[in-house]
Amino acid sequence: MAEDPKELVLYVQSKKAVTTFYRPPAPTSGPVPAPTSRATEEVSVGDSPVFFLSDDQARCVALVEETASHRGYRIRVVDVEKVGRLERLVAERLRGVQNFPVLISPKGPRVEGVAQFTDETLAELMPTELKSVRAFAYLKVRGGDLDRIRTLLETLPEVKEMHFLTGDWDILVVLDFPSADSNKRRVLDFVTDRIRGIPEVLDTSTVVPEYSVTKFPL
Repeated sequence: MAEDPKELVLYVQSKKAVTTFYRPPAPTSGPVPAPTSRATEEVSVGDSPVFFLSDDQARCVALVEETASHRGYRIRVVDVEKVGRLERLVAERLRGVQNFPVLISPKGPRVEGVAQFTDETLAELMPTELKSVRAFAYLKVRGGDLDRIRTLLETLPEVKEMHFLTGDWDILVVLDFPSADSNKRRVLDFVTDRIRGIPEVLDTSTVVPEYSVTKFPL
């Protein structure tokens, strides 16, 4: 069966909870038992061992699950301490692993160790379609006060990035619009009305992609 490209596996390594907290034996209706040492009176908390994750690993789990939910992925969490020893040893995906947690994509790349779990690395492992309309406008401007042009562009909420160039065009502007009420015409209306309305802007050329995927954090 082919693997689901939208499902990633997150391997964590928990620890068994060990307690030395004294608990008196449960009372019985029979004869009072003979005194015993404290060590023999210590009892476990139920029949099954208790496992817990370190705060570092628990934070990674929370970060991965939050990122996945925003980007349309599913996460399957596997605790290597709760699976059979033989399964752990033969699991091809975990060969050579030194640090947990480990997040593995069906396509091969993986993130290993607490320090690697960042918004940037998780976004790269889980590329997703953009939920907004992004466009790129090249601007030719009249020589003069670039600081003033930059300030005017920064006041426009739709302008997300500005890149100053050498060559035929002077500035590359990255625009972003909510997809619910945006289309190519609205983008071009914005460029012609708002950006071309700046006196120093002499000409523009705008690219509106038909489909966009991002590896950047949303």
